[in-house]
Amino acid sequence: MNISVIGYPRIGNLRELKFACEKYFRQEISQEELEQTAKTIRLNNLLLQKNSGIDFIPSNDFSYYDGILDTAFLLNAVPERYTSLGLSELDTYFSAARGYQGEKGDVKALAMKKWYNTNYHYMVPEISDNTEIRLTGTKPFSLYQEAKNSGIQTKPVIIGAYTFLKLAKYTGKKSAVDFLDDTAKAYAELLQKFSTSGAEWVQFDEPSLVMDMTKEEISLFVSLYEKILSHKGNLNVLLQTYFGDVRDCYQELCALPVDGIGLDFLEGKQTLSLIQKNGFPEGKFLFAGLVNGKNIWRNHYAETVAELSELAAYTNHLVLSTSCSLLHVPCTVKNESHLDENVKKHFAYAEEKLTELSELKQILQAEHPTETELFLKNVALHQEPKENRNDAVRTLISHLTEKDFQRQPEFSERETIQKKRFHLPIFPTTTIGSFPQTAEVKSARKAFRNGELSEQDYENFIKEKIAECIALQEEIGLDVLVHGEFERNDMVEYFGECLDGYIFTEKAWVQSYGTRCVKPPVIWGDISRAKPMTVKWSVYAQSLTEKPVKGMLTGPVTILNWSFPREDISLKESAFQIALAIREEVLALEENGIKIIQIDEAALREKLPLRKADWKEDYLNWAIPAFRYVHSGVKPETQIHTHMCYSEFADIIQEIDDMDADVITFEASRSDLSILDVLKENHFRTETGPGVYDIHSPRIPSTEEIQAVIDKMITRVPIEKLWINPDCGLKTRNFQETIPSLKNLVSAAEQARKNFS
Repeated sequence: MNISVIGYPRIGNLRELKFACEKYFRQEISQEELEQTAKTIRLNNLLLQKNSGIDFIPSNDFSYYDGILDTAFLLNAVPERYTSLGLSELDTYFSAARGYQGEKGDVKALAMKKWYNTNYHYMVPEISDNTEIRLTGTKPFSLYQEAKNSGIQTKPVIIGAYTFLKLAKYTGKKSAVDFLDDTAKAYAELLQKFSTSGAEWVQFDEPSLVMDMTKEEISLFVSLYEKILSHKGNLNVLLQTYFGDVRDCYQELCALPVDGIGLDFLEGKQTLSLIQKNGFPEGKFLFAGLVNGKNIWRNHYAETVAELSELAAYTNHLVLSTSCSLLHVPCTVKNESHLDENVKKHFAYAEEKLTELSELKQILQAEHPTETELFLKNVALHQEPKENRNDAVRTLISHLTEKDFQRQPEFSERETIQKKRFHLPIFPTTTIGSFPQTAEVKSARKAFRNGELSEQDYENFIKEKIAECIALQEEIGLDVLVHGEFERNDMVEYFGECLDGYIFTEKAWVQSYGTRCVKPPVIWGDISRAKPMTVKWSVYAQSLTEKPVKGMLTGPVTILNWSFPREDISLKESAFQIALAIREEVLALEENGIKIIQIDEAALREKLPLRKADWKEDYLNWAIPAFRYVHSGVKPETQIHTHMCYSEFADIIQEIDDMDADVITFEASRSDLSILDVLKENHFRTETGPGVYDIHSPRIPSTEEIQAVIDKMITRVPIEKLWINPDCGLKTRNFQETIPSLKNLVSAAEQARKNFS
């Protein structure tokens, strides 16, 4: 039994890469210093895996920003607007990732989308009719050689040709098929280079194979690999899938002359049955994804050993693997100094999953695997109770009826009532919620947590920041204000800290995109509202102004999707428990005079099953009702907002409308406002605010730029339903960028009003 890792976290145990990149952006360190930090992280990852006995260690799983963006640069698929800036190779790369605004030009970043059903975001490759796909980059070869020079043989990891072409955005008349030959040629050349450099295996990641596939897509996939593999020579090729099963192309995949096939046995609902029904090709290695790469709970050795024993009947070339890249879990439990040992022993982050792979290898090599000490110790661990039960919450949830999910009166009647109450101008302006989290704010929060700042002094500090934020928004001229969220560390963790049933980590950072990392809380038991969460700060903010101030909450589906859930409690049950807690907070805000309440569901799309047949039964039938339950008890004059970002919404736009919010703001700026056509085509009834500028870029949009966006919006959205806002919260930006951007936004909205007065 050999063991394999698909990919490893690249941020560093203490987010060293994040901090180094951000210093580089601020010109505080040189490129050489950034590269040295990156190299240190890579070599540490390689040595960890080697010392854990991993047989198939990945290289080229490292990226400064995003692996798909790396692949675009590898294949010369970089729009001219970036290459023509005349920047260094690294700075050209970062200009595509973050945008650029300086003496050499002004360009927006590439579009950014969610990576399948995860909270990771990838940069969308952009291919024009003039793009010449060819192998131009050297990164995979350099990183393979770097590992080899350190005495570590690796399997280089490359985003597969099919997945790359499927994820790309085509800006002209050509489609993926038109780039088939050039792409295949580039990948074939890549294999030839690795063959001459001494590589034994190359891993092509093809997660798009677990999506619904048409006959044309299957043909594209097969044609690509028939051309690519005809040049592989003696090099072994592993075609790796994850996040689901390959039911649409299993037989075609098995028929290809690859040497290994990686399948996900955890999220792949039909993976085992596909093998049972069709068998597995003789002579090929089956890389069985049985160690969860997306959750932090310890592996059930009994379940894994049983499944491997069954798979052994179909192949004698079996490799135990992670289910996906370990990019989606934190680096190591070792840094969790504050967690109780009785809790921590149930967790396995990336480094601990290496240990699990190693232990499973030892167990499976034993004459009597289920009698080994390692096996029995794991069985005993999983028999220990860790349930935090709340029977009152369970009873409430079990007695919910259809009426509990219906808000009265109907949407159109509420809309009339609210317009009379608020008297907002056309094109009302607002922000999504958070304002810049400055070093001063972070320092004060840390001092309070460490006991260096009293509770009263901390509250006074937060009040001061809220007052400054309200005054700033009034000066800028925004119509609907926010309190700025200075008391919050994260839009999910903050709420989790106010809920019973959650556990919080200290250093469990996971990359979300680029230099942005999140620290998901952990669902330990039944969830309930432990205390008021936002009322005090919202009421204080509203007392400072005559303009409406939004109460800001995170919705139940997003809290769940951005947490590490229990694996023995259904997602539906957890979502409804969280919804009950947030509902209580919504009603408390309303009772305390808050007239507009925003319940963000940024991650609504995230856990949507990748296959359409599973959407309703496995997700939408509880995700949409969970949101509706949160606000179904409010008065008709209370306006409910929500926000969503960085996902494909077109195919669930009707379900989004059925959430029955009064206003929905969308991320739209990085996707060229493509959501607008979808809203128009589906006669979207909810008032909406597609983001007019990208907050994940340091660029400051001009008034004219925002005016052009508004002009485009009013051709698709009725003016009485259109809001003007940034595309997301502002916490990651600084005030030097935020203030002029918002002033330009307000100026553009005022000009639009004049045009329609």
